[in-house]
Amino acid sequence: MVALFRFILLALALAAPTVSRAEQQDIAAAARGVVRVVLVATDGSEAYFVGHGSGLAVAPDKILTNAHVVELAREEKNLVIGVIPSEGTNSYGGRIIAFSPGNDLALIQLEQGSLPVSTFYAGAVTDGQHVTAIGYPGTVDRAQGLGLKQMVEPVATVKTSGNVSAGRASRSFDTLLHTAPLAAGNSGGPLVDDCGRVLGVNSFGSVSDGSDAEFGFAVSWREIASFLRQAGVSSRHTVVPCRSFADADSAEAAILQRESAMSEQKLRASDSARQQAMDRARDAAEREVISARENAMAGAAVLLAVAVLALGAGGLFYSQKREKHATWSLAIGGLLLFGAAGLFFFRPSFASIDEKVAVAQDGGVVSNTAFAWAGDNICKVDMARSRLTLSQPDDIAFNWAEGGCVNGDTQYVASGTGWQRVTIPAEGHYLASSRFDPANGVLRVDRWLPDADTMAKARALVGDKPIPACGSNSEALARIAALQSHIAAIVPAQPNERIVYHCQKGRLAPVDPAQ
Repeated sequence: MVALFRFILLALALAAPTVSRAEQQDIAAAARGVVRVVLVATDGSEAYFVGHGSGLAVAPDKILTNAHVVELAREEKNLVIGVIPSEGTNSYGGRIIAFSPGNDLALIQLEQGSLPVSTFYAGAVTDGQHVTAIGYPGTVDRAQGLGLKQMVEPVATVKTSGNVSAGRASRSFDTLLHTAPLAAGNSGGPLVDDCGRVLGVNSFGSVSDGSDAEFGFAVSWREIASFLRQAGVSSRHTVVPCRSFADADSAEAAILQRESAMSEQKLRASDSARQQAMDRARDAAEREVISARENAMAGAAVLLAVAVLALGAGGLFYSQKREKHATWSLAIGGLLLFGAAGLFFFRPSFASIDEKVAVAQDGGVVSNTAFAWAGDNICKVDMARSRLTLSQPDDIAFNWAEGGCVNGDTQYVASGTGWQRVTIPAEGHYLASSRFDPANGVLRVDRWLPDADTMAKARALVGDKPIPACGSNSEALARIAALQSHIAAIVPAQPNERIVYHCQKGRLAPVDPAQ
């Protein structure tokens, strides 16, 4: 009976629909913007740990957390706020610049430092959606025996997963109810989707006696957006739905297969049309050659007849002793005879039919050169072939100059049938590789959100010498190509984002700054 019960459970598990899980690269990237927020009491030379929570960077120098995490720091003057990133070696001090207990939100200004900025998802959150909570639960710290010294040093975040349970928000303010396990210390940390975009800020959880399931409540994006707007902070957010790279790759493969089939169909149609044109050209050439042969032979017959008459007249004049007339008649007759022989022997041959067909075919060939992209172009996002997690699906300007100069300041280098360029920003926390194919006007941009060590390695490749701009010599072009190769060796094969653009001639309209 037990065996049968286990078999039924196994069958149900296999029959249940599979739930897509987060892209681990995206969750790891989201975690780099999460910090531990600690409260430390100072008493002369002594420091005492008071409490901690979590937070996330909404600007390079601003941290969003819960109001209850930093509330004591507003009341006790001997408390200081510390902000500890998840990676690196530095910790930073902070001060409260906005505080809203009504929806349990607070904003901290860093005294120094710069952190990776989180991106919010401003679209609809669906019931049952898979989510991940990122933060610093105190239960894990205690289990590891972390002391004050370790609590104020960078350490990796803890991630727990669950699902959204829609329809049961907090009565006090708008929240998301979810099943991702939380503990004291998770407060102020983000609840993210499978693409690493923040859906809300974890605020509190349900109380369990050990036998009941636990639930968490996260302050929703609507509350956060209003709070940040009032604080004068412009948030980074998107409404592009999350999709996995597997879905994006599958969609692109289907599109490419369809385009290949269409190209093959067009090629077959072109071959058929070309064959029909050749058949028509051959028919016309045959008619032309046959008509020319018949005309030549008819002309030769006429000339031969007239030549015979002239020669006969010449013989008659000669018998009548009229030598002068005889000479002219015989000469004319001889010329006409040679003319008739020439028309006959040099009439068009049937072999000239193939020559005429070849000339007609050469005259109808269309050059297969790439489109002339030089000048202003507009590149539009192909959403079906793209995977956007942070970027907006906006059109971009793409001014192309012969030799690979883009927008007057970015040099691409030739690579196979296309042109490519790597981007290593002096500031920011991303790497990008762009490739433009002049044959079809497709611009593909891959973006990675690497860890601090990878960013340091990438910037070390550039060193003190900036990446060459347009009009570079062969040595500079070789350096750009080498950077592309070096970056490919230190980043994962799969980027965090892939944006595919289709370019066309045109110029973007200027944006009104007042809008």
